[in-house]
Amino acid sequence: MLKKAYIPFRGYYSTPFARWQGSMANENAIVLGAETAGRWLAGKNWDPKIFDYLFLGITIGQHRWFYGSTWAAALMGATGTPGMTISQACTTSVTCIYQAAVGVETGLYQNPFCLMADRCSNGPHTVWPNPSGPGGEVISENWMMDNFGYDPNAKNAMIQTAENVAAESGCTREEADAVALRRYEQYLMGMANDREFQKRYMFPAEVKVSKKKTILVETDEGITPTTKEGLAGLKPVVPGGIHTFGAQTHPADGNCGIVVTSREKAKELSADSSVEIQVVSYGFARAKKGFMAMAPVPAAQMALDKAGLNIKDMKVIKTHNPFAANDLYMSKAMNIDVMSFNNYGSSLIYGHPQGPTAGRCVIEGIEEAVQLGGGYLLFAGCAAGDTGAGLVLKIN
Repeated sequence: MLKKAYIPFRGYYSTPFARWQGSMANENAIVLGAETAGRWLAGKNWDPKIFDYLFLGITIGQHRWFYGSTWAAALMGATGTPGMTISQACTTSVTCIYQAAVGVETGLYQNPFCLMADRCSNGPHTVWPNPSGPGGEVISENWMMDNFGYDPNAKNAMIQTAENVAAESGCTREEADAVALRRYEQYLMGMANDREFQKRYMFPAEVKVSKKKTILVETDEGITPTTKEGLAGLKPVVPGGIHTFGAQTHPADGNCGIVVTSREKAKELSADSSVEIQVVSYGFARAKKGFMAMAPVPAAQMALDKAGLNIKDMKVIKTHNPFAANDLYMSKAMNIDVMSFNNYGSSLIYGHPQGPTAGRCVIEGIEEAVQLGGGYLLFAGCAAGDTGAGLVLKIN
């Protein structure tokens, strides 16, 4: 349990998430993320040089990513700031946050910045030499498509892991459709009153369309209008399974940034110094092989145990839910109402850029908790390789 690491109120942002092959498809995710963070910092009149370390969270390689963290720091204006790159699939953001928080707790860092960015669009292709292959034929890999489609350990696709969990825990097609519809309705909560909730944290990305034209991406792309009848008419992705394309997420592009610092510095930087956001605890887990959608539960429980809390103490719960089975399993395993969490949005609806996915969920959770007058926030999510992570924050 941590006691010294805090996040300033509104010391964070997320861009909209753009649909796969959409407005951000041709941007280097590191460059776009760093330049977006730089614009956001300029809008707050914060000198980027206040940050003494930068965590870059990214999972899909970009050109020059070998220099990722220090290049990003320089691009955003923190020219003398060192850093590291963290890649942990869809729990990358919370691992960056917690690593930064541990550094603050121990005095290693004063004001680390977490920048999470990814571009699923136009993913890279890696080619390795294969001298023993017929005619020296190379070994190749599509970073996104091949890895979504095949876990070399479990030897199945990601969606099959969700179907495995659904079958073992007794989740039905009707339940999956009901959760998908509810998550869409919750997303619309964030769009109400001219996007009042989203505008609390969302910052536009500036995208170069051509040498002479630049556009601002101000709202999410790729949101599919969802109805009960529309979901019922879709075929399962896996024959005999419970998930349709309406009950699973989609690849996307985007970035987010989160400041982690001391209590005193957080008060100084906060939009409202009376609001305190404390990083409390972290959990991690690995489910049995081929059952990725189970992993958030033991990770969440570990985070709760380390905080000395239980699930009923949580005011807000947010999950990374690439498949409806994730939330269905968690609700059954932890005895919570599946319709009660993920208010205002979740990755099932707005997409899955991996690096920033959990970060956006956490940011939305903070804003919801503040709106409710404070309380504990739990994030839990799965990641490739049947792993998961959980994070508990306290909002006063």
